[in-house]
Amino acid sequence: MTRVISVSARTLAAATLFFAVAILQPIAAAAQELPRVAPAEAGFVPGRLDRIGAALEDYVAEGSLPGAVVAVLRDGAVVYEEAVGYSDVEGGRRIEVDAIFRIASQTKAVVSVAVMMLQEDGALLISDPLGRYLPAFSETTVAVPGENGGYDIVPADRPITIRDLLTHTAGISYGYGPGGDRWSEAGITGWYFAHLDEPVRATVDRMAALPFQAQPGARFVYGYATDILGALVEEVSGLPLDEFLRARLFEPLDMRDTHFYLPPGKTDRLAVVYGHDGPGSLSRAAEGPGMDTQGQYVDGPRKSLSGGAGLLSTARDYARFLQMMLNGGHLGDARILSPASVALMTANHIGDLMGSGVGFGLGFQVRLDLGAAGQLGSEGDYGWGGAYHTTYWVDPAERLVVVYFTQLRANLPVDDHAKVRALVYGALAN
Repeated sequence: MTRVISVSARTLAAATLFFAVAILQPIAAAAQELPRVAPAEAGFVPGRLDRIGAALEDYVAEGSLPGAVVAVLRDGAVVYEEAVGYSDVEGGRRIEVDAIFRIASQTKAVVSVAVMMLQEDGALLISDPLGRYLPAFSETTVAVPGENGGYDIVPADRPITIRDLLTHTAGISYGYGPGGDRWSEAGITGWYFAHLDEPVRATVDRMAALPFQAQPGARFVYGYATDILGALVEEVSGLPLDEFLRARLFEPLDMRDTHFYLPPGKTDRLAVVYGHDGPGSLSRAAEGPGMDTQGQYVDGPRKSLSGGAGLLSTARDYARFLQMMLNGGHLGDARILSPASVALMTANHIGDLMGSGVGFGLGFQVRLDLGAAGQLGSEGDYGWGGAYHTTYWVDPAERLVVVYFTQLRANLPVDDHAKVRALVYGALAN
């Protein structure tokens, strides 16, 4: 008599993952540092990249920045890496190139890659309705301005898809806009989850009952979409988000300092966050629940794994992640995605909803028109940034990866992002 054993898709996915971990661990152990070459060997004018560090030192001296780390890669090699300023201004601690930063919304690109990995596993399709995996989202609502002020709540025109979340066209903000009072009443405000004493799935399930700010597919609305994707990864893989990312992404890419919460022994490398209202007015960021406190990333509660804004990382680690993308989905022997998935992620999916010569792919902003954007770069370059004034971009045409990390919550704009971009491209000779 033949015995039939039923295995759930979730259990199968988890088993597949652990098999993948077993065969990938030797790859992680054998991972090598990216090569380093002199700028002139990589097509830069000798000495010009040094202008980046000099410019950043000026920002530190005038009190516009506490400190920063910048890394420039070309053709897979590090051509420039510099740390300037302070990791802790009051303590007089100089920043080092291995400083750990809050990368906030730069987490979104990582989790978007995780979703594409699950599609390549055959575990989901990005065209699937979200409610197939997270039933709380099977039927959603939208808050629309009322004729006499206030707002009305109406049913969504159609189900939200996974692709809507990846492109930020699901209509889900960070709780602002019509219906924002409902979000405040539910205790879901801001983008910062590290202080929450509950798993992110519980938070996400509460979101599903709240009114969203636009109909699915109608507008680019930046918000909690990737936090929901993080919960989706957990549901489909059967693993907590941190375990999935560690096994399938961080260990294969040797991203050894990328975490949701700091392990023991790394706390002294976490850069202190500062705010300011103008040059010369740096102030240590406020402490307390939901603020920028150091302790929440060290002492806990360590329960909320925010797929939209929760990761900590170093410039080295994030550069390895981006180099994988530039390579078409692999770094060394570690194959993370297929070239087809990378191409889909870095294509524009939203038409002209963003304007200004840029569009959005699956987790990345994409440059469409160099003149309309008005910045140095290349059509087809892609990137994003984080709430702590971090930024990055990948330029396939120039074979460039640039990572710029700092630790600033500024009330007034600082033009260092544009300055770094101008100095990188101004250093290219060919």
